[in-house]
Amino acid sequence: MTGAISKGISFLKRQARDWKITAVRTSVFRFFYQMLLPYISIYTLALGATGTQLGIINSIGMAVAGLLGPFTGWIIDRIGTKRIYLVGITLLFISWSIYGMAQSWQIIIIAMLVYWLGFRTSMHSCSVICGNSLAAGDRVTAMSCCEALAAGLLGMAGPVLGALLVNTFGGVNINGIRPLFFIASVGMIGTFLLVLTQLSNRRWGNLGETKPDFLKDLSQVFRQGRNLKRFLVISVITYMPIGMVIPFTQPFANEVKGADEFILGAMVTGFALTPLVLGIPLGRLADKLGRKKVLYWIAPLIWASNLMLIWAPSSMFLIAAGVLQGFIYINLVIVGAMEFELVPPEHMGRWMGITGFFRMCFSAFVALIAGVIWDNIGPQYVFLVVVGIDLLIRIPLLIGMPETLDLRK
Repeated sequence: MTGAISKGISFLKRQARDWKITAVRTSVFRFFYQMLLPYISIYTLALGATGTQLGIINSIGMAVAGLLGPFTGWIIDRIGTKRIYLVGITLLFISWSIYGMAQSWQIIIIAMLVYWLGFRTSMHSCSVICGNSLAAGDRVTAMSCCEALAAGLLGMAGPVLGALLVNTFGGVNINGIRPLFFIASVGMIGTFLLVLTQLSNRRWGNLGETKPDFLKDLSQVFRQGRNLKRFLVISVITYMPIGMVIPFTQPFANEVKGADEFILGAMVTGFALTPLVLGIPLGRLADKLGRKKVLYWIAPLIWASNLMLIWAPSSMFLIAAGVLQGFIYINLVIVGAMEFELVPPEHMGRWMGITGFFRMCFSAFVALIAGVIWDNIGPQYVFLVVVGIDLLIRIPLLIGMPETLDLRK
C-alpha cells in the first residue's frame, strides 16, 4: 500500500506544472457541471421546449462551436494557450448566468450557444496542454487521474449537492433548479482566477513567427500527420454520446421511467463512480498493453448501459445504467490519447481544432436527429441508434487503425 502511494506521488511529481493546473481547473468545472447535469435538459423542457427543440438547441451550440474550432486551434498554435483559455472560462460564466435568468426556452438557445463556445474554447486549450505536456508512457494514466478527480470524486459530489439544493429550493421544477446556475457561475470565477494567476503561456513550435496563412497552416497538419482521416471518423462516433445520449438520459429516466431528483442524482453519481474506480487502472493498462485493446473491452459495457436504461424495470437498474455510462468518459480519455499521438506538438492546436470541428458538427447533427426521433418515433430509439452506429461503423474502423502507443515516445 505504501509502495503504491509512493509511486503515485512520484508519478504526479514528474508531470508538468501546467498540466496540474489545467487538471485542477477541469476538475472544478466538472464538479459544477455534474451538479447541473441531471437538470439542464429538464429545465429546458420545463421552460416549454419539446424534445425536437431540445435537440435544435444543442445542435446550434455545437455547430457554431465546431465551426470556430479550427480557427481557435490556429490561434493557439500562434499565440499560446492562456489567453484563449481565459476567454473560454469567461464564456462559461456568461452561459450559466444566462441559464439562471432565462424565462423562456428561446433564451436557452443563447445560453447553450455560449456554453458550447466556452466549453470548446476552454477544453481546446486544456487538450493542447495535456497532449503536449505528457509522456506517451504516462499519457492515459495521467489523463485518467484527471478524469478520476474530475468525473469521479468531484463528479460524484456534484450531483449529490445538486440533489440536496434542488430539494431545498422546491424540487425538480424551474424554481428548484434555477439557483444552481448562479452557483455554477460563481465557480467559474474561481477557475478564471486560477488560470490567470498560475498558468504559463507556453507555445510549441514557431508558427507565430511565420506569416499567417490559415488554410495553408491547416493543410500542413494533414501532410505530416498519420492516419488522420480514418481517425476523424472514429473520433466523431466516439463523441456521439455527448450529443445524443447524455442530453436525453435524464429526461428519459424522469419522463419515461418516473425517476425523481434523488434517482437522477444517483444516476449521475454512478456515472462518476466508474472513472473514479476504474479510470486509472484501465488507463495504466492502456499505457502498457495499448490503446485499442482497452477500447475493445469497454465498448460492450457502453452498449449495455444504453440497453439497460431502456429496459430498466426499477430505479436500481437506472442507477446501474448510470454506472455503466461512466465508461463513456474512460472511452473518451483513451481515444483522446490516441488523438494526441497522431501529430507533432507544434500542430496540436490546429489538429485539436480540426477534430473538434468534425466532432461538434456531427454531434450537432445527431442531437437534432435525436430530438426528432424522441418526438416522432420513440425515446428508446435514440439510444438504440447510438449502439448500432458504434457497433457497425466505429469498431470495424478501429480494427484497421494502427496502435498509437509508440508513435510519440
